[in-house]
Formats: sequence, C-alpha cells, structure tokens
Amino acid sequence: MSTHAADTSVKQSVVVEAPIERAFKVFTEDFGSFKPAEHNLLAVQIAETVFEPRVGGHIYDRGVDGSECRWARVLAYQPPNRVVLSWNISPQWQIETDPEKASEWEVRFTAETANRTRVEIEHRKLERHGEGWESVRDGVAGDGGWPLYLQRYADLLAHQA
Repeated sequence: MSTHAADTSVKQSVVVEAPIERAFKVFTEDFGSFKPAEHNLLAVQIAETVFEPRVGGHIYDRGVDGSECRWARVLAYQPPNRVVLSWNISPQWQIETDPEKASEWEVRFTAETANRTRVEIEHRKLERHGEGWESVRDGVAGDGGWPLYLQRYADLLAHQA
C-alpha cells in the first residue's frame, strides 16, 4: 500500500488479489462492510452504509433510528474502471451543503493481471473546503483515513476469496 499527499490532494493505493470486476463490485456494493463504524456524523449508531451505484446517487449512513446522513454524491460511475464522488464533509467534520465547497474523490481500478487489481484513490480539490481545508487533507491522508479504508477493503477481499 502506498500514500502520497500533495498540497491539495491525497493519493492512496493498494493491490488486491481479485479480478477487476470483483474488486469494483466489492468496493461499491460492500462499502459499508469496510467503512469504519466510528466514522459517523449521525447522533446515533449506524445501522448501515448505503452506496447508490449510479450518477446522482449518494453514499449515506442510516442510523438505528432511521435518520440519514448523505455525505457523498456519485459524480461518475463507470464499472469496472472508476467511480468519482463528492466529499460533502466540511473541515469542522459536519455535512457541507454547498457543492462548491465539496472536494471529490476518484477510485480507479486497473487490472494488473487477470486476478490482480490496483485500486487507487485520489482525493482532490481539497482547497474547495475553504478555511481549514488542510485538516480534511490531513484526516483523509492519516492512518484513520484512506489508508484504513483500503486496508480494511483489501482484508475483506482476502477473506472472501
């Protein structure tokens, strides 16, 4: 696994032992299985995390009380090669309702062999968050950010094999 943090973007990648179609499917359909439950903006425990697999869809957390937190919007959905999403979380770690102040993250899937796929996340345009945007960059680049997501994703794939 490798991490690279530029001024206004963060890049993270992992290679998984899975065909590209399976790697994409597990990332999108099982996103809630590897997203850390403690990454929660709701006032209650998360019952599920939903990834709506279409342009205009969302990633949202649904609380045990039925409340919802829509924290990402699907901007591009091109199975099995890429998905691009908005990051609607402000530097104060609250929902950002202004799309002009949202960063974006792209997940690219590249087949290295028939059964091995490189999965790369580029979280970019972080400066759109305005004052304090560096805290978003540092959060997603840190051990509890994209490195944790990709490690848990790789572990999930390995255990499903």
